[in-house]
Amino acid sequence: MNISRELYQTMQDQTMPKSKSWKNIPLAFLIGGLICAIGETGIHILTEYMQMEQKTASAWISIGLVAVSAILTGLGIYSKLGKHAGAGTLVPITGFANGVVSSAIEARTEGWILGIGTRIFTIAGPVILYGTAASMVYGLVYYLVGLFMGS
Repeated sequence: MNISRELYQTMQDQTMPKSKSWKNIPLAFLIGGLICAIGETGIHILTEYMQMEQKTASAWISIGLVAVSAILTGLGIYSKLGKHAGAGTLVPITGFANGVVSSAIEARTEGWILGIGTRIFTIAGPVILYGTAASMVYGLVYYLVGLFMGS
């Protein structure tokens, strides 16, 4: 069967699901913002009421957000939230934890070594790789600018 480009485009437009970006974008913004606001509230509580240093409080809240995200992923709750919030659950640190735990859950039937051990960083691996590479480039640029600007 010979299909023209126009006919193919028409068929594709008819079968492609319609984007609900008018709903998805604000919802992702609100949920992602809510996750970040929870983190900031936690930092505020730890620094103001527990007299913890800012860096220490930030570290504990990051650990807490990762732990809660991992637990919610394991219980299947985080994926339900992700269906409604979309990218809002991916952007904060919780999305990273979700990516690591989901990969481990999918591979658990293959065993600890060949399953979880080899696939746990399937999603997180590129983030770690490019984050490390970008920080090295930034550090080099920072060093060279300081070297030539004489600070």
